[in-house]
Amino acid sequence: MTILCVRFQLPPAREAALPGLLGLLEDFTPVVEALPPDRALADLRGAERYFGRDAVELASVIRVRALAHHGVDCMIGAGPGPMLARMALRDARPGVTRAVTEEEAADFLAEKPVAALPGVGTATARTLCEYGLDTLGRVAAAPLSTLQRLVGAKTGRELHEKANGIDRGRVVPNGVSRSLATERPFTRDELDPDRHRRALLSAAGELGARLRALDKVCGALTLTVRYADRSSTTRTRTLKEPTAHSAALTRTAYEMYEALGLQRARVRAMSLRAETLGPAEQASHQLTFDPTDDKLRRIEEVADRARAKFGPHAVMPGTLAA
Repeated sequence: MTILCVRFQLPPAREAALPGLLGLLEDFTPVVEALPPDRALADLRGAERYFGRDAVELASVIRVRALAHHGVDCMIGAGPGPMLARMALRDARPGVTRAVTEEEAADFLAEKPVAALPGVGTATARTLCEYGLDTLGRVAAAPLSTLQRLVGAKTGRELHEKANGIDRGRVVPNGVSRSLATERPFTRDELDPDRHRRALLSAAGELGARLRALDKVCGALTLTVRYADRSSTTRTRTLKEPTAHSAALTRTAYEMYEALGLQRARVRAMSLRAETLGPAEQASHQLTFDPTDDKLRRIEEVADRARAKFGPHAVMPGTLAA
């Protein structure tokens, strides 16, 4: 076991702590890959040799340091490759690293549903289940030629290897997360469009506040609507200019929502993701003669200062974006 998949239990208001947490992992290895919005992969092969400890022991040290230096707990999965480490993370508990060895991989995967495998989408899972290949154990036992006829030559070969525990992935070092996300679940399946819009208003306000706290702007916004039947719709729109302005994010979210044309849809949750983040100082802002927009930006500055001084709940997200 040389790969860790770490999920930091990071509240939205502490998003700015993520670079420091990634730096904590880099104290052990330079091979760290950020996985938006709160996870990271770390290749510890060199660290195991250097420190004379295995990945599970190093995971305990990482957990203690995250709590001591950042006040953040984490859950950790360990495996011989990135795929198994990510799947092990799903079975992890706070304080206990879930480790899967190469010898245990086949048994670990056998009873898991085929949709649990990273990279298997809804359409592929549906096709496999229609032919009785609903678990990874059954996929692993199926002839390679059968899988290739069902899902294609390349996909079938990759699926066969992964279901048999063969993990050819690697950890690719990258920068801090390129996106931020927030979700608004409803207490019951919601049909009221006004409540849908209020959820989007709140989510856009939160994203704007978090972006400004990080001195970031986003270049695109993604809306995901989850329905009562567990299906979902996702739409992404590129912004006219990169922004962290809550009113601009709200307008874009409303436009995407209206374009869906939902009629009596039973919505379970709505989420927004700010994509393609970049430094705020490098973003340009088109001048406007709209006094309302200028007023909203001044109010945002005051609200941000209040949050910085009194905490994230000093001003409720979304209340300034209408």
